[in-house]
Amino acid sequence: MAQTPQFPIVKGFGGIYEIPDATERPDGSLEYKILVDLTSASEDPQQISRFVDNVARLMNLHGLAGVTKDRIKVKVVLHGGGIFSVLNDENYKKRYEVNNPNLAVFAALEEAGAEILVCGQSLVARKLKTTDLWPGVTIAHSALTTITTYAMQGYTVLKF
Repeated sequence: MAQTPQFPIVKGFGGIYEIPDATERPDGSLEYKILVDLTSASEDPQQISRFVDNVARLMNLHGLAGVTKDRIKVKVVLHGGGIFSVLNDENYKKRYEVNNPNLAVFAALEEAGAEILVCGQSLVARKLKTTDLWPGVTIAHSALTTITTYAMQGYTVLKF
């Protein structure tokens, strides 16, 4: 029997499926604090990055298991090749000849409560400016210090 993808927290992106036989599931009564360390560039810049979509899947999987939007705290810190996924349409188009397909996902993630951060050191290394990016991002001093800061605050770090 075919299932229809579900989007309990991030609307329209990161579709997931109920697994009736699963006995290992997130605990819907807990608060989850997750920092996604996203360094991977998109495999196909004309398509939504599977790494960006995986952040939406992560949130939706928790939501399907009963974790409410207010009990999942997600921060995404982009650095390395991952920073190109948050270029604004003008700059993405200069680089890849298409509008940035990831921006709609980032907007949905932000609407769902995720915070999107970009490594300031990576911006300097790639000669990018804040104005080259989607306006929903927060500039971090560095990805390295962001990861260590939030890990000390109890965030689980996932590498994408």
